Amino acid sequence: MTERRIAVVVEDDADIRGLLEVVLQQSGFDVHSTDSGVAGVELVESHHPDLVTLDIGLPDIDGFETARRIRSVSDAHILMLTARSDEIDTVLGLESGADEYVTKPFRPRELRARVDAIMRRRTSLGGTANGATPGESRPAALAQDEAATDEAHLRSLNGLVVNVATYSVHVDGEAKVVTPTEFTLLESLLGAKGHIRTKTDLVRRLRNEDSDAGTYVSASDERSVEVHVGNLRRKLGDSAQEPRWIETVRGVGYRAVARR
Repeated sequence: MTERRIAVVVEDDADIRGLLEVVLQQSGFDVHSTDSGVAGVELVESHHPDLVTLDIGLPDIDGFETARRIRSVSDAHILMLTARSDEIDTVLGLESGADEYVTKPFRPRELRARVDAIMRRRTSLGGTANGATPGESRPAALAQDEAATDEAHLRSLNGLVVNVATYSVHVDGEAKVVTPTEFTLLESLLGAKGHIRTKTDLVRRLRNEDSDAGTYVSASDERSVEVHVGNLRRKLGDSAQEPRWIETVRGVGYRAVARR
């Protein structure tokens, strides 16, 4: 029997919360829900979900702070729901640790399709290593990790090692904690071996679509990629001006820098 997935819904509007519960249950999730940010973090710590849907406007702490607290204890995919269309709210949400966002009102069928794509992507990445949460030490040192894993699972460049099998990232032997979305972007850029990945390509990669799928990609979608890459650079200690791993190709996208 296939193990059921777990979702946490943090939403203060009772009608929307009920709709989210139904949509996620139809997608095969066991759902735990609350109208409070603090309670949402507690649910995440208790149930170790695969997915969290998170409203920005909550009665206690806002969605941005809730996302930061969740991200400190979990690598669950955070899908932020917002009635606000301002770009600054989108940027703040992504910088707080959310993986992507959906603007209210949303269509249940479209939300379910988005959730299904998210879970296909997480499955293709293999999830976290041994169920580890961000900040936990990995079960073995980097040298043992490389020895135990087939080279096909490794992406390495200038001291950076990405292990797709164990969902781990190391810089000069030191483990780095990244979100699922950031991991996908990093693996995609390193896997391209110096070829340019346009922002449109990367958006479709995050949707688990083919690069030539022809689906619509908005300016906001491309902006979200820029924010994620900026977060990734900060966590790795990379520089946009003097990149060690990720080079910006102005007006086009990104590519991995040359091997040194």
